[in-house]
Amino acid sequence: MSTVPLQAVPAAAASSPRGQLNGILFVALFAGAVTSIASLPTIAALGLSPLIVGIVAGAIYGNVLRDGMPASWAAGVNFSARKLLRIAVAFFGLRVSLQEIAQVGLPGLAESVLIVVSTLAVGTWAGIKLMKLDRDTALLTAAGSAICGAAAVLAFESTLQSRPHKSAMAVGSVVLFGTLSMFLYPALVRAGWLHLDTVGAGLFFGGTIHEVAQVVGAASNVSPEATHIATIVKMTRVMLLVPVLLAVGLWVNRPARHAAAQRDDAGVGPHAAPRRLAVPWFALGFLLCVGLNSVHVLPDAATHTLNLLDTFALTMAMTALGMETRIAQIREAGPRALMTGLILYVWLFAGGLGITWAVQRLFG
Repeated sequence: MSTVPLQAVPAAAASSPRGQLNGILFVALFAGAVTSIASLPTIAALGLSPLIVGIVAGAIYGNVLRDGMPASWAAGVNFSARKLLRIAVAFFGLRVSLQEIAQVGLPGLAESVLIVVSTLAVGTWAGIKLMKLDRDTALLTAAGSAICGAAAVLAFESTLQSRPHKSAMAVGSVVLFGTLSMFLYPALVRAGWLHLDTVGAGLFFGGTIHEVAQVVGAASNVSPEATHIATIVKMTRVMLLVPVLLAVGLWVNRPARHAAAQRDDAGVGPHAAPRRLAVPWFALGFLLCVGLNSVHVLPDAATHTLNLLDTFALTMAMTALGMETRIAQIREAGPRALMTGLILYVWLFAGGLGITWAVQRLFG
């Protein structure tokens, strides 16, 4: 993994608690600045969440100014990009409730399941077979498109234990094509080129657009009812993060003798042994938070505050991942990762329309 070089200082200093704490505080201050930038009207209008701004700003710092950070702080950066990330993904479940998902019923659930499963399959196949990407980069790109954008990339990165530059490439795809969808889809609906009623627009937007903020931004240009449906469908996709992560966790832990001939582990690590994490604990934590939010144990004010803190923690994790990313690593597979994202975007548009029409016909 590419991090700030530690060779310049003694090992004890490099791993000292004080150095780690300083690294975490540095990432927190950096994330605070990122949050302020993301709240600017120009940035907010583009649907760019603090997570997206964080990885971009972190990557710029990591590639241009990384020599200015003491090597002893690298442990804190790594903590933010790994352990803090897992905690933040678990608390992301407080944004979802079973009651909200029930509001759109079987049509919303069917739309979400079909989109997520098909997009993961198409993206993994296209990335590995057509674009010759390694398995982890293909999965990360597919997950970002299929489930919930940058948050899904972060969750998969933690499960796959992949290198930061692979997450950066996947997030780049989310930014590009998710932003395009946010402006293109409403324009096509208003022009009459997409023949979708209010429910259909909500299903299509919520089922195919990458980030939650992008879904809200796009659907709000259609109608409040479409926005409500689209947001719930999107949250249903977020819920599917748990079973998908569990399935992926089991898949990557297959015995090494079966996996060795089928996967490209270049850059994942020097050992071919199965990973230790068969069931991602943070996915179970996510499910627990969904349950807590569904039974309304916490006051609304507390849930709102926790969601704000969680967004900040995710921003810290994304910023730290950006700091660990090297442009030279992205350059090697960047165009192929973007082409995979484009293939997924075409599928989400064409296949998503087909799935939306089929769901409405079946449940309408």
